Amino acid sequence: MDGTMRPAGELALAANVSAQSASAHLAKLVAGGLLKPQPQGRHRYFRIAGPEVAALVEAICELDASTRPADPRLLPAPGSEQFRHARTCYGHLAGETAVKVLDGMLKSRWLVSEESKYRVTRRGEESLGRLGIDLAAARRPRRAFARACVDLTQRRPHLGGSLGDALLDLFIGRGWVLRSRRSRAVSITPRGQENFRQWFDLP
Repeated sequence: MDGTMRPAGELALAANVSAQSASAHLAKLVAGGLLKPQPQGRHRYFRIAGPEVAALVEAICELDASTRPADPRLLPAPGSEQFRHARTCYGHLAGETAVKVLDGMLKSRWLVSEESKYRVTRRGEESLGRLGIDLAAARRPRRAFARACVDLTQRRPHLGGSLGDALLDLFIGRGWVLRSRRSRAVSITPRGQENFRQWFDLP
């Protein structure tokens, strides 16, 4: 869900299935247009085919979260504190920090909830503009603009859609958030902590 490519062996290990079973499943997902393969030397890497597929996966997770309790087997290990705190979810921020950012935007009336989506208020347009978000560019055709994405570890929504993507791009561009090369987990810098407190009323 972070947009990176992963080899079949790593995916098999993560899913706790044999290499043969993983290969069969991957072939079906590629044939169905959900994954894109990319050969590199003797290995094949796979990634989610695009944001539309990621939105579909998020919607399935949201439905699952609303219909049954969390399955502890599907959650990260207790030691994965950084993963729980802040990580990427395809193109947007996830984890405890992302949930609090969304809470801050709702509390400040930048956004109002409309079922599984959010609408930007006039105050939100002004505040997001001051922050540096180009709302016209974020409103991409055929793409959800601001939607609720139920967080895997927090079991509460964080902000998905193209507005969520634009915010993560801004956070990274300003050095508030640092990506990791090998993990979806990200680091919140001291500058980021200060600005998250200032803009989103994070503790």
